[in-house]
Amino acid sequence: MNDLANTPSDEELTDWDREHNLHPWAGMDGWRNDEYMRVNTASGIYVWDDQGKKYIDGPGGMWCVQIGYGREEMAESIARQVVAMPYASPWSFTTGPAAELAKKIADMTPGDLNTVHFTTGGSTAVDTALRAVQFLNNRLGRPDKKIVIAREKGYHGSTYLASSVTGKERFKTKFDNADIVRFLPDVNPYHRPKGMSLEAWCDEKIDDLEKMIADVGADQVGAFIAEPILCSGGVIVPPPGYHKRTRDICTSHDILYISDEVVTGFGRLGHWFASEDVYGIVPDIITCAKGLTSGYLPLGACILSDALMERMAGAEGDDVFYNGYTYSGHPVSCVAALTNIEIMEREDILGHVRRVTPLFQSRLREIGEKFDIVGDVRGEGLLGCIECRPDLERQTYDAHLQFGQKLDDACEEMGLLLRPFGNMAVFSPPLIITEAEINEMFDIMEAGLTKLSAQYNA
Repeated sequence: MNDLANTPSDEELTDWDREHNLHPWAGMDGWRNDEYMRVNTASGIYVWDDQGKKYIDGPGGMWCVQIGYGREEMAESIARQVVAMPYASPWSFTTGPAAELAKKIADMTPGDLNTVHFTTGGSTAVDTALRAVQFLNNRLGRPDKKIVIAREKGYHGSTYLASSVTGKERFKTKFDNADIVRFLPDVNPYHRPKGMSLEAWCDEKIDDLEKMIADVGADQVGAFIAEPILCSGGVIVPPPGYHKRTRDICTSHDILYISDEVVTGFGRLGHWFASEDVYGIVPDIITCAKGLTSGYLPLGACILSDALMERMAGAEGDDVFYNGYTYSGHPVSCVAALTNIEIMEREDILGHVRRVTPLFQSRLREIGEKFDIVGDVRGEGLLGCIECRPDLERQTYDAHLQFGQKLDDACEEMGLLLRPFGNMAVFSPPLIITEAEINEMFDIMEAGLTKLSAQYNA
């Protein structure tokens, strides 16, 4: 560790960050002028910046800090494993933590999802799932059954295959994506025609899937990938019954159902996984990451059903699944996950989420009733989104970005960090948040909206 004489100054750290640290989603024309908030310490649901100012972490890191910050038990478990065995090649060895965590996850997942392939995070978990689809159909002599059906506003990661099936219409890139995907139209009930019921909207969205399969050909479609809630797209909750009906359609056409639970897994909706406990489906594959370690270390997993594994093993020819990562089943990351799960079980964090969810969701919905500038509020569990309409006459992307930045600045000044998506503000706080802290968070949000309402309605 550096002594005080060699400790970089705040100015040096800012300069070095600008000069050398290319952050995700940086604009190439001005990133060296950006100044990111430097956070130095954290505890519970709060973080402190380098000036000592305290903030509620509204996004929960990146949808991931389930057990909150500053858990000494996590640090101690991680340190013990670092000393005992910091790394082992997954091609040549296994470790106790990897085997134990695989069994633990298999016990948590629904149905016959009992095989765990460890990855480095959510993107690589999704890549693994999509490669499993390709592997299966090549093994079965169906080389054309590779198209993946995904949804507009869905987000599945930043690696090549994962980004290819990401359907955010504003996620414009200069990259070439794999030609493996067809996108279904928006499933957001907020955008349904005026006067249309939720039931009719669900029927329309189911028709979209059936028509897509008919147009592409069921013999060409290998998989349907779906987040239970489209989180990065704005916490979009599909209409009731949607998940069960889409699952049934996929089963009838021998299309693998991939449930991307990178955000909804590990307690966000009050259950280890949302697929069955919340939405009543058992998919063929589940992907997870984020809350698996509460963000303390990187780790992801692709979980495969027994039925899928049997089909992958049962055909003729080369049966090696050539997929894996240097850090698959990393023992230190696996210990972090095991400790995270132990804490969640011991403190009944899943039960806590279910107990505080009514207050969280009621405060969210009260905001929709109080402010004309708010167009929609939505969410489930400890997930929420406030979608604003800052200019009813001029709904443009630039107007939305400007509004989002102003709302972010107003709330940040009062001690609340948001994750703005244009005209939307998303909430996914640490799962340990108390009712008092929920009220504190939404009180600040309401104050920020009051300030902006005065500006936009002047």
